[in-house]
Amino acid sequence: MLSVIIITKNEASHIGRCLESVAWADEIVVLDSGSEDDTVSICRQYTDKVYETDWPGFGIQKQHALDKANGDWILSVDADEVVTSELRAEIEKAIQQGNCKGYEIPRLSSYCGRQMRHGGWWPDYILRLFRRDCGRFTDSVVHENIIVQGQIGRLRSPLLHDAFVNLDEVLHKVNSYSALGAEMMYQRGVRSSLGKAVLKGLWTFIRTYWIKAAFLDGRQGLMLSISNAEGAYYKYLKLLELQNRQPR
Repeated sequence: MLSVIIITKNEASHIGRCLESVAWADEIVVLDSGSEDDTVSICRQYTDKVYETDWPGFGIQKQHALDKANGDWILSVDADEVVTSELRAEIEKAIQQGNCKGYEIPRLSSYCGRQMRHGGWWPDYILRLFRRDCGRFTDSVVHENIIVQGQIGRLRSPLLHDAFVNLDEVLHKVNSYSALGAEMMYQRGVRSSLGKAVLKGLWTFIRTYWIKAAFLDGRQGLMLSISNAEGAYYKYLKLLELQNRQPR
């Protein structure tokens, strides 16, 4: 039995396409954290296992979704991702053979209308398919991982990811993810300065655009490099802000 788990918040523009691509699964579990659009009603067209809850962070929320799943195998997808028919066939074959306890899937992400093949975005292998009794999520508030006890294999067909549909999404995610990243670093004892924030942003641009060859993806490659640099800059700047809020 395969369970698909998804966490959502205000994903009405994406979630229908995502759910349609996994409608073949034995079970779909959705955890929503306060959507103010039609996300929940759309999800209930595909599954009766839709739960509304608070927001504890990405890792903890995905673990909550995992705890509600009943399948022997788990496929974790995000609301802006799509499972192709080719990937479905590979997943079903992998489950049937059962040679590994988990599988990494290459993710092909799009940025403002272009599928990105450079800049560190391809092949973006992510562990998303695993046996429920062998895996769990880390409790990171952002950039969570799945820890699997046992052998890990790789599938070939990509998971399609609409990472950034337009510039509004870019700005929103840069803002939210930089804040979460700063909070996580602060809790780990990392400290920042204005100079460090500037250097981190500059290095991120150089690494994305030149070293990882984002320039080969045209103007979207340049846009991606700039937004990555902004994300790094603001993350360390927000970390500095957190430091300055604390009593000396």
